[in-house]
Amino acid sequence: MPKGEAKSALIWWHKGLGVAILAFALWRLGWRLIEGFPVALSHAPAWQERIAGFTHGFLLLGTLFMPASGVMMSLGSSLSNDVLGLFTIPAIGKVAWLDQAGHVIHGLGSKLLIAAIVLQVAGTLKHRIFDKDGTLARMTGRRVSDRAQRA
Repeated sequence: MPKGEAKSALIWWHKGLGVAILAFALWRLGWRLIEGFPVALSHAPAWQERIAGFTHGFLLLGTLFMPASGVMMSLGSSLSNDVLGLFTIPAIGKVAWLDQAGHVIHGLGSKLLIAAIVLQVAGTLKHRIFDKDGTLARMTGRRVSDRAQRA
């Protein structure tokens, strides 16, 4: 996208929402650590359970490392970070290693997160189409009875 007012506006929203997501992700991680991960509603081979556990954990960590790496890029580039007009994370000066690390994590992380999202969608479809368990219902916030869990 060429430099200009439209690009600046999109970047402003991108950065602000990223910091908001980081705040929510910190709360979500704390909640997940206290509550633990949900138990599987159907049985699967051990390799599928390992992939599901890794994917779930990676998606959770991605909600932390993506916005944190974005903040690293801004701060390492000597830019302040205006968070939706609510407050500003002040610039700290040019820090090349922070900028570089942020770019690498943000760039590579985005590609790995896309792969993890594809795996998550595939797993969700498997539960819906083949296992016919209540996993999708539970993912959308609905309660699943014990009877429906093992059906």
